[in-house]
Amino acid sequence: MTEYELLDSGNGRKLERFGRYAVDRPCMQAVWAPREDRWDADAIFERQEKSRWIYNRRLPKDWMIEWEGLKMEVIPTDFGHLGIFPEHAAHWEWLLQSAKPKMKVLNLFAYTGAATLAMARGGCQVTHVDASKKSVAWAGRNARHNNMGEAPIRWIVDDALKFMHRQVRRGEKYDAIILDPPTFGRGPKGEIFKLEECVVELLELCEQLLSDDARFFLFSCHTPGMTPLALKRLFTRDVEVGEMAILSKSGSVPSGSYARWRR
Repeated sequence: MTEYELLDSGNGRKLERFGRYAVDRPCMQAVWAPREDRWDADAIFERQEKSRWIYNRRLPKDWMIEWEGLKMEVIPTDFGHLGIFPEHAAHWEWLLQSAKPKMKVLNLFAYTGAATLAMARGGCQVTHVDASKKSVAWAGRNARHNNMGEAPIRWIVDDALKFMHRQVRRGEKYDAIILDPPTFGRGPKGEIFKLEECVVELLELCEQLLSDDARFFLFSCHTPGMTPLALKRLFTRDVEVGEMAILSKSGSVPSGSYARWRR
């Protein structure tokens, strides 16, 4: 990545550089000791009494970085997110190798659109679905930052499960699906989403939405307990499974699991 770097990790936290700014955020997987005794962070995110950012230096409300060839808008959110999940970069080459021009791709829980823009840049027709109106608007801005405002992307604000059920009823089919659900979330009308309660339903709907000659499927998640072995047991077909990580010369950080297949 051009402007992202994992600087250090340990004691349940990680220090990352997004462009010019270093941020210190919780990371429950970092159970080891950090390399450095003291971190010089521009901003720290805490989840103790209440979630909040603590600013050691003044940061802009948003800034741009180049991430895997895309310009992406970075914004510190109330949840401690910044609009980018660096561990997903490991899938990009695989996705682009799997894509073909004009193929129909469904991106579910699509957040701020990194995978959507990567697929659209590869010539795919992408349906981008997220329950958060703010996230979809953010993804739209990212498209415009990359001169892709007119790209063949459908921007959908909707509960992913409800959208998928409607698509099945209508007989819609997709050549590829990218699925990155949260552990917990709320739909646009306050619907409660818990991955462990609906993961089987999600995967069954994906199977129904994939065309007979579908090109690929990628399922990634950050939910504790959703290990590569657990993901493999969810599929009847042969899938590649593994652990996602934020890679760094200073030592990588595990960041979830994935299952994927392609033809």
